[in-house]
Amino acid sequence: MSRISAYRAHHVLVQPARYRRELWRLVAGLFLMIAVAFMLGSVLRSVIFSISPETALEISGEGADGQGNTPLSLLVLLYSFGLMIVGTFVAARVMQHRDPWGMIGPLGLAFQQFWAVFKMLVLLLVVMALLPPYDMGAPLIPNLDTGLWFMLLPFSLTAVFVQVASEEILFRGYIQQSLAARFSSPLFWMIIPALLFGLGHYLPEEAGENAWIIALWATVFGILMADLTARAGTLGPAIAVHMVNNVTAILIISVPESLSGLSLATTPYSLADVGEMREWLVIDFALMFVSWLAARVAIRR
Repeated sequence: MSRISAYRAHHVLVQPARYRRELWRLVAGLFLMIAVAFMLGSVLRSVIFSISPETALEISGEGADGQGNTPLSLLVLLYSFGLMIVGTFVAARVMQHRDPWGMIGPLGLAFQQFWAVFKMLVLLLVVMALLPPYDMGAPLIPNLDTGLWFMLLPFSLTAVFVQVASEEILFRGYIQQSLAARFSSPLFWMIIPALLFGLGHYLPEEAGENAWIIALWATVFGILMADLTARAGTLGPAIAVHMVNNVTAILIISVPESLSGLSLATTPYSLADVGEMREWLVIDFALMFVSWLAARVAIRR
C-alpha cells in the first residue's frame, strides 16, 4: 500500500484546517493556547493555594516531597492538563474557525479505535509480564498501599486519560493537522510536532545524562503516534497507546524523583542512573515499536 493510500483518512481529518492554513495562524494559536492555559492555571493555583498551600507547593515541585509525589498533588496536576485542552480548543476555534472536536476525528470511530487498541495493548502487557526478565535488576520499592491504590484507581485512570488526551490533541491534533493543511510532505507534519514533543520531555535536571535519550524516545514516540493518527483518521489509537504507556509509568511503576504519588511501586534507581536506567530505556524503545505495530493491527480494516 502506498503512503498516500495509507494516509487517506488523514486527509479527511485535516480538511477543516485547510480553509485557514496560514502558518501565522498556527503560531498565533499556540500563543493563544499558552495564554488561556496560563490564565486558567493561575486561577486554579490560587484556589488550591487558598485551600491547601502544601498541595500547591507539591504541584509546583517546591514542596518537601517533590512534584506530584503525593496522591492528591499528582491527581490535581494530571487533571490540570485539561486546561491545555481548553486552550487548544480555543485556538482552533478562534484562529481556524473549525470545530475543536473535529481535531479528534469522528467521536464514535475514535472511541471504537481507542478501545480496540487499548484492549490489544493490555493483552500485550500481560504477555510481556509473563516473559523474562521478571524484575528490574533489584527489588522494586513499595509505594502506595494496595487498598488505597485500588480505591483511587478510577480517579487515577481518568486523570491519566485527561493528561494524555491533552498532549495528543495539541501535538497530533492542532499542530500536526495545521502543518498537514499547509504542507503535503509527512517530513513537516510528522517530524516537527514530534521534535516539539521530544523537547518538552528534555529534563536534564531530573534525568542528567539520560535526558537526551529520553527526549529521543519521546521524539520517536511522537513520529509513531503521528503515523497512527494519519492511518486511523482519529486521535483514538494514539491516545490509547499514550495512555497505556503512561498508566504503566505513572500508576504501576514510577521513578522516585517525581510523579510517583499514584504508583504501586517505584524503581530501585533514579531517572539519572546511567547504568540500569539505560538498559531499561532500550527495552522501552523495543516495547514502543511493538505497541505501535500492535496498534496498527488493531485498527486495520
